[in-house]
Amino acid sequence: MAGAGGTKNSTMAKSSSSAATKRNNHHRHPPPPPPPPQHQPQTPSTRRQNLLQLVATTASATAAAHSFLTNHDLILHPSQTLNLESTISAVSLSISNLLSLIHHPIAFAIPRPPPPPPSWFHRLMSSEYDTDQLFIESFRMSKHSFSYLLALLTPLLSTLPIPPNYAIAATLFRLAHAASFNAVARRFDLDSPTACRVFYVVCKAIIDNLGHFFELRSDLNRIVLGFGWISLPNCCGVLGIDTFAVKGNLFGENGSVMVQALVDSEGRFLDVSAGWPSTMKPELVLRQSELFSAIEESRELLNGPSYELNDGSLIPQYILGESCFPLLSWLITPFRKSDTDDDVEDDDDVYDGCLNLSSSKQAFNSVHNRGMELLDTAFGRLRARWMILSKEWLEESIESFPYIVVTCCLLHNFLIKSNEEFPDEDSNYMRNHDLSDYEGEGDETGERIRSAIASDLSQKIRNCCFTWNNFRSADETCLLNRGERPQIFVDTFMGFQIW
Repeated sequence: MAGAGGTKNSTMAKSSSSAATKRNNHHRHPPPPPPPPQHQPQTPSTRRQNLLQLVATTASATAAAHSFLTNHDLILHPSQTLNLESTISAVSLSISNLLSLIHHPIAFAIPRPPPPPPSWFHRLMSSEYDTDQLFIESFRMSKHSFSYLLALLTPLLSTLPIPPNYAIAATLFRLAHAASFNAVARRFDLDSPTACRVFYVVCKAIIDNLGHFFELRSDLNRIVLGFGWISLPNCCGVLGIDTFAVKGNLFGENGSVMVQALVDSEGRFLDVSAGWPSTMKPELVLRQSELFSAIEESRELLNGPSYELNDGSLIPQYILGESCFPLLSWLITPFRKSDTDDDVEDDDDVYDGCLNLSSSKQAFNSVHNRGMELLDTAFGRLRARWMILSKEWLEESIESFPYIVVTCCLLHNFLIKSNEEFPDEDSNYMRNHDLSDYEGEGDETGERIRSAIASDLSQKIRNCCFTWNNFRSADETCLLNRGERPQIFVDTFMGFQIW
């Protein structure tokens, strides 16, 4: 019995001890996680090997991108291929610089590219697929206009080491996309020095052989007739200035070069004087231009017959000029704001039924503004078609700027003559050159001509409003007699809305 009782007591003691142990374990915090394994520090050799593996992977991806570009360059837009080329070149240069820092042969990391296919231009011209749209996107003209341009320029390109069609296409591609000479060379199987030489030879050929597309002397009747439709009788063009950015401090901080241009009512360039530093005043640019010399000194231009207004005033041929220019006998600038603000209106100057009309001076300035918009349109189309003009020019290449601007303007006129469509990107362009208004005294003859045009314009508006009000009154009476709601008519006369 005693033995049995002792065994039982022993078992109960063990059970109590086990329960106590479980209770203690229940309240005990869990043990901390084991420490992370200690990595052995990388040796320089290990780091170098890892870096080489990363470079090799990057180089393989770059080679794949290069292969993709080579196989799809007749499908991608020219701007896409240029951007991809630029990225590939930048990555390749970074890889080369990195490998040179770790003193490792470049050939180890960069796989050799496949042999280049025939030139991009050759494949474009011989492709069995329809490449007309790509051709227009690449060269900013149709194949028909390109063939015409080729016929005009071929006689002047015999000294070049490549066929004329290659030379003209290479030049147009650089003008249209601001492509580097390296990018041009890759597309036409050239080296960069040859691409550079070809570009300037073709630009010179365009200037020498297409100068007749500046039609101020040869087609003045058409020019005058076009401005007559926008209430500028006997006007021979609109003169203004646009500015182009220059990188560096050649012309001071935020310096630029100015281009003085004369355009017609259809947006053609009639005269261009380019390359003037922005530090010059516009009136000095004007007086040093060949246009000024041909009008003021040799009297070659603006010597045609005068136009007689309804009141008998005679208006000689003239040019409409921006407010930054002086008022001359042949250069008609707008009335100054102070002149129109201080002008006291007679009761007869405000007509019932006509909106936004005040003085004859303000009416003239409104038509003058419409003329200035022709400059915005022309420069906008020029920049949109020839992207080389929109880049920031380097100081070392600024001497070539005037020739390139004239080249682009002649090609612009050539394409208008060829009925080519304009790029879509030109619609919102507005010149912003922050040029101050001319503060000097105006020429008396110029003031007389400007006042006569303003008075004639005001009289035409008066007559138009009078006729319209009579018509509107009769129309409303007729409609009311029939029990109908009067209709409001809207018409436009010389830029003014007439109700």
